[in-house]
Amino acid sequence: MTRPHVIAVILNTNRRADTLACLASLAESDYTQLSALVLDNASTDGSAEAIAAAFPSVQVLPLTQNLGYAGNNNVGISAALAQGADWVFVLNEDTVQAPDCLSRLVTLGERDPQIGIVGPLVYHFDEPAVIQSAGGRLGRYWKSLHTGHNEPAQDHPLVAAPRPVDFISGCAILVRSEVIEQIGALDERFFYYWEETEWCLRARRHGWQVWFEPAARLWHKGVQRAYQPNPSVTYYNTRNQFMLLAKHRAPLAVWLVAWAEVARTLTSWTVKPRWRAMRPHRDAMAQGAADFLRRRHGMRPT
Repeated sequence: MTRPHVIAVILNTNRRADTLACLASLAESDYTQLSALVLDNASTDGSAEAIAAAFPSVQVLPLTQNLGYAGNNNVGISAALAQGADWVFVLNEDTVQAPDCLSRLVTLGERDPQIGIVGPLVYHFDEPAVIQSAGGRLGRYWKSLHTGHNEPAQDHPLVAAPRPVDFISGCAILVRSEVIEQIGALDERFFYYWEETEWCLRARRHGWQVWFEPAARLWHKGVQRAYQPNPSVTYYNTRNQFMLLAKHRAPLAVWLVAWAEVARTLTSWTVKPRWRAMRPHRDAMAQGAADFLRRRHGMRPT
């Protein structure tokens, strides 16, 4: 029986060393029906040439414009579907995976035709036994939470067996081609942040299941324990959370809590001297909330 064809889609922007390491881990995968496609976002560090030299079978597609994480990845997703992918594996360039990671993801996904999205157990790269994400859930008020975050993986109940989840970490997300053909790819209006959560939520609303496979192991260099987001992240987090609530018609209570939290945070970052350093984030949050109300999507205006 022929195994499904998987095409990995990797977005690179001047991250030559990370992308080469990611491709090296893919090359060691025990899953043989695998191709890789790198989207190069106008890199100036010699990424394209280095990839071609080290991995001549890997396709490198130059991007002509920056459409953000969502839009740029959609270029690769479309190419993967056009090339007959059964599953599309959207990967961050700063990930490395265990050799059996992909085979375990595919095995779980093929177990049930209603499973449309599968994700691995994500560890911190600099703390290889500590969980970064064991699947995600939306809390009571639709707060995006990565379960198990910063907790030791050994003997953790969350990693005992595969289970359905609300969403998968966007650093490594395996999506069945039929899902994309039915519901579409990532929502490019989000540009960056919350796009994978919205994608998973959209799939679930169309009857697809989203599953987490703890036996599939992957290490992610980004979002480490000491991670300090910049104001742009605050902007996209604020605006895009409201965009998700609007798109999926969140209940009134969810809206009230979300706006109350923004108002409380903006007030605190304005009047309390100890939060003086957070004022660039305050301004970004205010701009994000205002741009949601103005229906401004895509890249943050400068």
